[in-house]
Amino acid sequence: MVKKTEKPDPSGKMAITAKGLRLMIAGLLVMAAGFLLLSGGGSDDPQVFNYAMFDFRRLVVAPIVIVAGIVLEVIAIMGKFKA
Repeated sequence: MVKKTEKPDPSGKMAITAKGLRLMIAGLLVMAAGFLLLSGGGSDDPQVFNYAMFDFRRLVVAPIVIVAGIVLEVIAIMGKFKA
């Protein structure tokens, strides 16, 4: 048996809607904010240990913000939105 191949949609609609695109951009911005929260805290002197590397912002808040951005990206890609 020969399977029929699907033809492209002749209506010219995009696979992602404007709302999905806005959610993708928002997800990217949220992830960028998470990575900014994660950065910094280095020491100028390698012989001195800096406890600022292990503060609440870097260990808890930043990973939660990054995961929230990834969840937004998944919703934007997989969600069905009305045009």
